[in-house]
Amino acid sequence: MSAQIDPGTVTLVGGGPGDPDLMTVGALKALAAADVVLCDRLAPRDQLAEWAPNALLIDVGKTPGHHAVPQEEINRLIVEHALAGRDVVRLKGGDPFVFGRGGEEIGACRELGIPTRVIPGVTSAIAVPASVGVPVTHREVSRAFTVISGHAPLSADELDGLVKVGGTIVVLMGIGTLPQLGAGLLRHGMRETMPLAIIERGFHPERRTTLATLGDLVRVLGEVQPRSPAIVVIGEVVRQSAGLSLSKSSVDIDSLLAEAGA
Repeated sequence: MSAQIDPGTVTLVGGGPGDPDLMTVGALKALAAADVVLCDRLAPRDQLAEWAPNALLIDVGKTPGHHAVPQEEINRLIVEHALAGRDVVRLKGGDPFVFGRGGEEIGACRELGIPTRVIPGVTSAIAVPASVGVPVTHREVSRAFTVISGHAPLSADELDGLVKVGGTIVVLMGIGTLPQLGAGLLRHGMRETMPLAIIERGFHPERRTTLATLGDLVRVLGEVQPRSPAIVVIGEVVRQSAGLSLSKSSVDIDSLLAEAGA
């Protein structure tokens, strides 16, 4: 009769917004001890072999509109390796519990009594705007911020609530539905002159940031044709980026920051 194998552990690790320098100490320790690492597309990956030298590396990344590895299969892989006695790290971009389906993965493990823990990560919702000088809150400008998923269009009630709450709106995974979001916010009373920033590829060397106003959003989208991954910030805090003026409806922040020596 074979001996029963004690399950390993499962650790959900937030890899931050893509810059290896923003990985936490806890994240690096978990990777160093891992037997298996299941990695997302937007998680820091370039140094993964160095960070997890003894681990089996499994790519379970998803691209917009194409989930090569369905979530159910990811859950199954996590559980399978843990039940075989392996220490599993699920490495995710940003923070595991900010639109990362981390709750589903932890739930699948807990149902089977697999020990779990979570190592939070720096969320791109805050870090990416900060990287171009846009604070999500600012004294006497915005005392609240709302993070929303743009994966699907918002309902009329959700749009109305966003406008009434005020403050800053940060949109993740929202490039595909941005025209509908802009039109919906205008329809529910947000003014056309509200500034916004579209920040593509966050901490990547080819980052591109575009400033616009809500009323001119459709034209600007046609001009710059932004692509995922991108963060969209809507609110007066956008004006805080290096004190830039929005006299033009579409401005490349990165070029202006470079000219200013920022």
